[in-house]
Amino acid sequence: MLHAIGIIPARYASTRLPGKPLTDLGGKSMIQRVVEQAQKSALSRVVVATDDERILEHVLAFGGEALLTSPDHPSGTDRVYDAYRQLATPADCLVNIQGDEPFIHPEQINSLLQLFSDEPLTQIATLVKPVVDEEELFSPHLPKVVLDAQRNALYFSRHPLPYQRQHPSEHWLEHHRYLRHIGLYAYRPDVLAEITQLPPSSLELAESLEQLRWLENGYRILTAETNLATIGIDTPEDVARALEFLAANPSL
Repeated sequence: MLHAIGIIPARYASTRLPGKPLTDLGGKSMIQRVVEQAQKSALSRVVVATDDERILEHVLAFGGEALLTSPDHPSGTDRVYDAYRQLATPADCLVNIQGDEPFIHPEQINSLLQLFSDEPLTQIATLVKPVVDEEELFSPHLPKVVLDAQRNALYFSRHPLPYQRQHPSEHWLEHHRYLRHIGLYAYRPDVLAEITQLPPSSLELAESLEQLRWLENGYRILTAETNLATIGIDTPEDVARALEFLAANPSL
């Protein structure tokens, strides 16, 4: 049986939404909703990794598990590894769950875990989702990904890939099945230890996408496909959308 630990990086500081993990969404904080959704998956354990005492105390108060990590980590990946080292318990894989995805589907987490069960050589796994319209296709905030025949990522970009020279851009979706990246990652612990020691790469700096550092250094990123939509929260407008979603889904 796969022993998988879910770790949720949660920073207090946010330029557009300070204290974002503690934002109230229909009577529960955003971080509580993330934890509760993750606990519905096949994960063996769910832990919040935070740099702030307020978040730590809040998670412990609602019965969750949390650890205080360094405030100096440059990325959530580094915070996940810090937390795993503090846990000092072996795991087959670690899942990095975004702390601003309060409606993440347990099935999405399970689909990544399945890749580690089915493919013993899996190093890193992540999710992809079909692009459904031009707004998604051309948004630089929604990274796209191209895959090889074995569903390993070849490249991630904020620009649509591939470029279709023979067709006007407004017709690209008619002639190619584009995929966007969903930022949920799972790693073998030894691989996570290695990638957190890598310096930023040229491709990563160009696109501002951390996963390009891993590809540029020869790591394989296997993908699973999802058609389930989630709501990431970065702004007050996103909070309003989340509240509308909750109003339409009172069982959540």
